[in-house]
Amino acid sequence: MTEKERKMRLQLGAATLLVVAGCALLAAGFLAPPTGEIHSSVLVAFGEVITFAGALYGIDYHYRFRDK
Repeated sequence: MTEKERKMRLQLGAATLLVVAGCALLAAGFLAPPTGEIHSSVLVAFGEVITFAGALYGIDYHYRFRDK
């Protein structure tokens, strides 16, 4: 595997992980009872930020390597 292929796989893996983690936090924010430790609005906001970051990684990956 070349360095470029390894970099592509790492970026795609990071994008996938960020989107999955963001979606899990969004679901947890809606489903978790208020325990007083972490407010659900914090989980939702963090989930949205992570999902957006993962989407940007994925879009960058798609347009950078679509001709390869």
